[in-house]
Amino acid sequence: MEKLIFPVDFLWGSSTASYQVEGAAHEGGRGECIWDTFSRKPGAVYAGENGNVACDQYHRYEEDIALMAELGLKSYRFSIAWPRIIPAGKGKVNPEGVAFYRRLCEELHRKGISACATLYHWDLPQTLEDAGGWPDRSILGAFEEYVKVCYKELGDLIDMWITINEPLCVAFLGHLHGVHAPGHRDLQKTLATVHHVNMAHGIAVKEYRKTGLKAPIGITWNPTTPRPAVNSDADKKAAEIARAMNTEIFMFPVLGKGYPKLLAQETNYTVPIKDGDLEIIAQPIDFIGINYYHESPAAADEDAPFKFSMKPSWQETTAMGWPITPGGFERQLEWIAEVSRGAFGKAEIPIYITENGCACDDTVTADGKIHDRQRIEYLYQHLAACANVIKKGVPLKGYYVWSLLDNFEWAFGYTKRFGIIYVDFKTMKRTPKDSAYFLRDTIAGYGEL
Repeated sequence: MEKLIFPVDFLWGSSTASYQVEGAAHEGGRGECIWDTFSRKPGAVYAGENGNVACDQYHRYEEDIALMAELGLKSYRFSIAWPRIIPAGKGKVNPEGVAFYRRLCEELHRKGISACATLYHWDLPQTLEDAGGWPDRSILGAFEEYVKVCYKELGDLIDMWITINEPLCVAFLGHLHGVHAPGHRDLQKTLATVHHVNMAHGIAVKEYRKTGLKAPIGITWNPTTPRPAVNSDADKKAAEIARAMNTEIFMFPVLGKGYPKLLAQETNYTVPIKDGDLEIIAQPIDFIGINYYHESPAAADEDAPFKFSMKPSWQETTAMGWPITPGGFERQLEWIAEVSRGAFGKAEIPIYITENGCACDDTVTADGKIHDRQRIEYLYQHLAACANVIKKGVPLKGYYVWSLLDNFEWAFGYTKRFGIIYVDFKTMKRTPKDSAYFLRDTIAGYGEL
């Protein structure tokens, strides 16, 4: 197959999230988060598993950073655990939590790796959930307090900031479908969460600009941009509604376009806006982060709550049951470049792939290796899509593989392995998979199958 070629300044990284890898849930002054609570709910997480230990990165970060350096990775995207910084959600700052992230960043820099920090990757302090959580507008004051602490205590060490990871999951999985913490199934709470998460992003950017810090700041979305199941006007409209509900409702307000009118027209789907809110949300950002795993077909469905439903695919699937659709990746990136062009008066906004990867049923062979051929083919196909859109003029500037490590995969517990490094969860031994070496070769300029 064709060799993968990228610009010399293309940024190569790997991603994780605090609750999924850190462990040390009851160490270092950390408070409880909604995932601690949700994991104790019977049936919420596979086999009652939790992130109490996870990958134990809290104690093993130096080993993980050394592995990143060996693979040629130049950036590490991690998330800051809000309850590790401010255990009660508001008020007293935990110096041990601050010290941990400072040690992490300092070690990254010693190895020539930049620090890309996500401010919110789903571990809301439980005290704030008890006070109403994301559906309650009072959350915004607590979030403002939290981000100010992060900027003050860590700003000199962070090379790139991400405000929120996947607002879609925060709102819909956590508050409508109930499969993520905090486990609500309430449409009105979901609508309020959509708006308050968007507001939190705007507040984070607005406060950041006051600090004088120079590192770029942006947001990470996991856009849903489905294709119509059949070539009909009805299915084309269904795909548009699906995209508006799952993607434009988050992306467009940030880009200064307001909430998509199609939602109110087709579904009576509205969010609780107050005067001045849209101006706060639409703070100029320095880049767009995109998490992509698959694309699905959408069809008109008058009996569905939002007049569309997703249909089966023919493609090979990953261990998550997700179809492997690199063509959808290419289509999505071109669409995002188009709709973001001209926002904030900029000719274009840089795009980073902040997550892309594949869950496989990995096994360790007798020789102690992990031959994850499906993941290698997945990565090759999706990196080829990245190379193609760059040739077409899409301002794609970097790629972070999901994930550096096998980890706690939310409601799936430890049953789904996304890592390019295998983790034995009994011993915590790390073993790079074949895909890690494929990525190493690609970074070095030898990416081919």
